[in-house]
Amino acid sequence: MVWIENQRKGSGMKRETICKIFSDLPTLHTPRLLLRPMRVSDAEDMFCYACREDVTTYLLWSPHPSMRYTEDYLRYIQGRYSLGEFYDWAVVEKESRRMIGTCGFTRFELPHNSGELGYVLNPEYHGRGYGTEAADRVLRFGFEVLKLHRIEAKFMQGNEASLHVMEKLGMTLEGYRREGMLVKSSYRTIGVCSILRHEFEAGRHRRDNL
Repeated sequence: MVWIENQRKGSGMKRETICKIFSDLPTLHTPRLLLRPMRVSDAEDMFCYACREDVTTYLLWSPHPSMRYTEDYLRYIQGRYSLGEFYDWAVVEKESRRMIGTCGFTRFELPHNSGELGYVLNPEYHGRGYGTEAADRVLRFGFEVLKLHRIEAKFMQGNEASLHVMEKLGMTLEGYRREGMLVKSSYRTIGVCSILRHEFEAGRHRRDNL
């Protein structure tokens, strides 16, 4: 039992490491996007999509009721950032400098070097490949910097747009948890996709050589 416990302690990423990395969240770049920490000054851009029923239909949270609510939320996030306990980036379109969504990690399973990807995008910017571009950069950060072995993403059944993003990222659909989550008083069926580090690296090599 002691040997097993030592193996567990030595094999996974340490929480202190995660906190140190995310307490000073690095800015990430893609050809069209900037991924940076959220700011209170992003409130107007965030509220534009966070207040919409169609945006939150397949999310765990409800529409923001007011701009003040969004501002308070972003102030709360600043505290979480300082503790290294929040893992989301603001997604900013370089051309307009507008915050158009968020992308990052919703949680980590540190003993297993695993993380969960999450994202949301202003519908005004759908259909341009921005979601895939941002998520691909976050996956790269997860595998190259955090040294994760596996990254998964979940979606509610019916959200085919999110599943399409996951498939474009090279993720594999593992299956569905039937009515596996109680969300806003309704039981929702949840799909799970995942990608392993070696799969991501192989896919990046192919994309870079197209």
